[in-house]
Amino acid sequence: MTHSEEDYLKAIYHLGEGNNETVSTNAIAEQMDTKPSSVTDMVKKLSEKGFVAYKKYQGVSLTGIGIEKALSVVRKHRLWEVFLVDKLDFAWDEVHEIAEQLEHIKSEKLIDSLDKHLGFPKFDPHGDPIPSKAGVLTLRTKRLLNELELDKSGICVGVKDSSRLFLKFLDKHEIALGDTITVVDKEDFDGSLQIKINDKTILISHQIASNLYVKCEN
Repeated sequence: MTHSEEDYLKAIYHLGEGNNETVSTNAIAEQMDTKPSSVTDMVKKLSEKGFVAYKKYQGVSLTGIGIEKALSVVRKHRLWEVFLVDKLDFAWDEVHEIAEQLEHIKSEKLIDSLDKHLGFPKFDPHGDPIPSKAGVLTLRTKRLLNELELDKSGICVGVKDSSRLFLKFLDKHEIALGDTITVVDKEDFDGSLQIKINDKTILISHQIASNLYVKCEN
């Protein structure tokens, strides 16, 4: 497969939220930052190769081998992110673009060795599950911070937005995976939250709270 074909399969997988939901060509075009006509040409090609099921005006979904290929690319991407953060001391906001390049390496032996070298990690630096070689993901119950009730606590286990700007914001305010966050107060007007984290109380917007995943403690 070409790098572009792999990128499309990964995009369809993410847009389908890992549940193989049918996604529109317009949604794929927005995700890939390209024209809908280019998407149509690509999904037709992928359909001919058996990786997607495509019906005009109905959308696109991955086939069995399409899911298998998409998970393989996701696995490589997330393993490389772990390697860059844990072994090369990259910051978590620096690794996505590099992993985008490394995910296209074809050698399965290299990726299997990388997985073993890292101790078979289950999650990447952003809290996303890493597929095993067999395509199995370790899932955990989590909620968005803005859904947490007043006076409830949760452990930060992931981010919905993994953009560089958002991750830099979290670093600036010393919010990291593994931190315990308690909702101290909620503002009815704009949904902003007053939270306690690392023995200090800070105010965060609804946008920030709706992009942090927590695992409830109680």
